[in-house]
Amino acid sequence: MLVSPASARAEQEAERASLRLRYGVSLRDGQQADVGPGLTYEGLTPNDLAAVGVGWVGPWLGAWAEVQREAFDLKEGSLRITGGSLLRASVGPRARTFLGPVRAEVGAGYGFAQLPLFGSSEAPVLARGVRHAALVNGRVLVPLFLGLKLEARGELPVALAVRDATGTKAEATGFSAGGALLVPLKSAARWGGTLVLDFQHVQDTVTLADGTRSEQRLRRVGAALELSWRDAPHAPPPPPPARVPAGTLSLQMVDAETGAPLPGARVALGDVERVADAQGRVEAELPPGEVAARVSAEGYAPSEARATVEDGGRAAVEVRARRLPPPTGALRVTVVSAQNGVPLPEVRVAVGAAEVRTDMMGQAQVKDLPPGPVAVVVKSPGFRPAEEAAVIVAGQESALSVPLALERKSGPATLTGQVRSTRGGQPLAATLLIPQAKVRTRTDAKGAFTVRVKGGTYRITISARGHLSQTKVVKVRDGEQAIFNVDLFPRQKR
Repeated sequence: MLVSPASARAEQEAERASLRLRYGVSLRDGQQADVGPGLTYEGLTPNDLAAVGVGWVGPWLGAWAEVQREAFDLKEGSLRITGGSLLRASVGPRARTFLGPVRAEVGAGYGFAQLPLFGSSEAPVLARGVRHAALVNGRVLVPLFLGLKLEARGELPVALAVRDATGTKAEATGFSAGGALLVPLKSAARWGGTLVLDFQHVQDTVTLADGTRSEQRLRRVGAALELSWRDAPHAPPPPPPARVPAGTLSLQMVDAETGAPLPGARVALGDVERVADAQGRVEAELPPGEVAARVSAEGYAPSEARATVEDGGRAAVEVRARRLPPPTGALRVTVVSAQNGVPLPEVRVAVGAAEVRTDMMGQAQVKDLPPGPVAVVVKSPGFRPAEEAAVIVAGQESALSVPLALERKSGPATLTGQVRSTRGGQPLAATLLIPQAKVRTRTDAKGAFTVRVKGGTYRITISARGHLSQTKVVKVRDGEQAIFNVDLFPRQKR
């Protein structure tokens, strides 16, 4: 269950101070564009420490301070070149507000950060750049179930003053964003303990006066222990109300024929409606007396059951619902000639598993079809078979018109043409080879050829003495004629 808005806000307003101690690992990658190929660095370091403290002087105004140490290693393969640690610190006022159970905080202040820069000696040396900045940050806490909370936060430096290790002024940009899952561990009257599973993404860019540019991305993952102090609790809660007499009614909804449970069935108990669980059951606490339960389920006729509930007792009732007959529809198919639109009698029409024939008006009707799409196949001697699709609507008769085209019988395909030389356009005595049809033929004295084959796609090779061979791909259908001329190039004499 979600935390109620009133209880969540009261608990957060009672918080006066908190301290978060964090330990984790950091994954860093970056580069420094310098003379030559430049310098890149990456690595996973375990010693990542942070401490965040927040105090509140009223329901909405407070202050925060944060210190964070980031371990740093520069490696080449498995060889460590240099390393050390970088420090970040910030402090400033903070305000909070409550949007129902959600808590939002906005802060501003001063931030100090050491950023990775490298010296220009032969072996890279970590030279820390220093950034002084005005910061704005924010945090949002959203309560989840079982006391869990989700945290989202971000920080942005808005006014920057950066200097490198030698004191030279530089430029910098960057931001920080992160989130956490807060798991409650211990809660007492004045204090509470929380486990924080934390993630943070940091990105910084530093540009020195000489154009050297250093970029880094840092992903920090760790766990933290947060201790919070609250105001003393107020007066003890009022005693629970006096017990009201009640009993339990258990309803089991089943199919009247098969006895199978009916999950999702709706049960109306007076003005209250409940939904059956996966086993078709509904349980409710009711005042003593006679109860009428009205049951409805999709595809079943409404049912009603009565039971008597006693104070402190349990009444069990089985409700057997009868299934409604399935709704059906009908389809009327009209078959006509595609050539002149004349109706065609005695044509076989298959609608799903049912098969009928058309009457003298070219119509056929099929009833008692289930709703939904259905395939329609129409066949008649002398015509090409036709396949259509229709949609059956419950309680209605759908109509479908199917035109049939005459079946045309055709002979083999014909390949014809002429083979010539590109030198003067003279006809050539050439050989045509069609492997797919197992055909090998020669042109006549005029270079002409005619070949009969079945419909299909063929690869034809044309060759003649003293000329370069050519290969053509031709696609024809039964009864069609493909005409193409071939011009062969003479071979070059060496």
